[in-house]
Amino acid sequence: MNSLVNYCKTSFYFLIFISISLFLLSMKFILKDLVYFIEWEVLSLQSMSIVMTFLFDWMSLMFMSFVLLISSLVIFYSNQYMEEDYNINRFILLVLMFVMSMMLLIISPNLISILLGWDGLGLVSYCLVIYFQNVKSYNAGMLTALSNRVGDVALLLAIAWMLNYGSWNYIFYLDMLSTKFEMMIIGALVMLAAMTKSAQIPFSSWLPAAMAAPTPVSALVHSSTLVTAGVYLLIRFNVLLTDLWMGQFLLLVSGLTMFMAGLGANFEFDLKKIIALSTLSQLGLMMSILSMGFYKLAFFHLLTHALFKALLFMCAGSIIHNMKNSQDIRMMGSLNMSMPLTCSCFNIANLALCGMPFLAGFYSKDLILEMVMLSYVNSFSFFLFFFSTGLTVCYSFRLVYYSMTGEFNSSSLHPLNDKSMIMLFSIFFLMIMAIIGGSMLSWLMFLNPSMICLPFDMKILTLIVCLLGGSMGYLLTNVKLFFINKGLYYYNFAYFAGSMWFMPVLSTVGIINYPLKLGLYSFKSFDQGWSEFFGGQMLYNQLKNYSLYLQEFQNNSLKIYLLSYMLWFIILLMMISFIN
Repeated sequence: MNSLVNYCKTSFYFLIFISISLFLLSMKFILKDLVYFIEWEVLSLQSMSIVMTFLFDWMSLMFMSFVLLISSLVIFYSNQYMEEDYNINRFILLVLMFVMSMMLLIISPNLISILLGWDGLGLVSYCLVIYFQNVKSYNAGMLTALSNRVGDVALLLAIAWMLNYGSWNYIFYLDMLSTKFEMMIIGALVMLAAMTKSAQIPFSSWLPAAMAAPTPVSALVHSSTLVTAGVYLLIRFNVLLTDLWMGQFLLLVSGLTMFMAGLGANFEFDLKKIIALSTLSQLGLMMSILSMGFYKLAFFHLLTHALFKALLFMCAGSIIHNMKNSQDIRMMGSLNMSMPLTCSCFNIANLALCGMPFLAGFYSKDLILEMVMLSYVNSFSFFLFFFSTGLTVCYSFRLVYYSMTGEFNSSSLHPLNDKSMIMLFSIFFLMIMAIIGGSMLSWLMFLNPSMICLPFDMKILTLIVCLLGGSMGYLLTNVKLFFINKGLYYYNFAYFAGSMWFMPVLSTVGIINYPLKLGLYSFKSFDQGWSEFFGGQMLYNQLKNYSLYLQEFQNNSLKIYLLSYMLWFIILLMMISFIN
């Protein structure tokens, strides 16, 4: 076991060193406004050369720094979380492959190398989702892989469309050709790919299903790697979204995703799925502000969200680990008495998610909502933004009530404790980042402060919506002994909202059922029916009957020989008489 512990720690030290180095480098790039475009000639053969291109600017360096920071802490955390796994060595290698695929995607200005990183993420995520080998994991892994294949095909089609240009380095053509028809098609295909990877409607069903993966993987996937790849790709292609129908379409879809995920999380009882749906809600927020043209704000929220979402998952993982793998929040309650340190960090992450002033989430969410109020958006989009924000606070308070402050619902003989020091180290590190990360990034990214001037009632609208959402979350879930559960009053609506608007069913049975039935009917009617009856079987029967007749002639029967001789003789006479 010692060698494996050292393996985890070596990865941790290596990744965190590179993370700090890249963060310092990104600060230099911001201050000096530097961009490095590096071309590496991999192979030169006759007149053909294979060139690998890399783009280093403040955005790619800062994002890589955050991905490596979170992945280093996740690997360190896994050291204790996965200690009973004999194959922890393989698990760490899979996580490192996952991170390397993300690195390749981040620094690629070329669609071919982006596809390599993109497919690497899809393949390794499948291996990680099916890591606990059971039927549920296999189903979830297949749903994840096949949903993401749609985006992979869209990227391949975009690569094919870019054959019209001189190279696959899309970064050269964005500004010059943003109004051309070909570039619009490429942009639409890239947007489809981003929607599948970032789980926007109608591809949302795979994201909660991917919770079958180990919790450290969920912390990595939902904070800074797999689901954020689509948002990051669209940030790079942001020029194509402005002043086109694509931006308006994405605003509608991402707003509905945000609303749907927030509504569904209020009816969910699985701890990990609630946090997964909150990720989906925040991805919708990033996509919607990106579609309005504020790509820097989307990137800002991407980074702050990565910090507190990884912290949320790590705290949830610690709770699940101590609850002996129980994830139902109805079986929890009063965890703050048994696990005060973990619950404190969990609450800080929850408040950062809600946009509590001066935590990481506040700086990005408040800025986004104020820019929405300042921008030219219709009333439906405005409603989706603010109502979804209220739903976020609602399910966060509901989660805190069920797991932290409500009545203790677990067994009287419970193993809850706060003695997992290795997990607590990673949790504390991320807690500090979730507190100071937002203010630090806002000072770094926006060098020139800008004032957003709004009327007083609009300025405090975000705060009012959050307070209303929190109070609703508490009142609707205040369940005690001899109380009637208020969820039973609206059971049908709860069933609809809790099942993500039936999207998981539609994505699986809904798509596969009818083609399979059609295949069955055609197989029974044609392959095993008329086609077989008039085709192979009929030919076989006819040839068999003919061969039986011939067999009769070939039997040494004197009567048949004499009869055939007589017939032949009569026919010969008739022919002679006819000729004469």
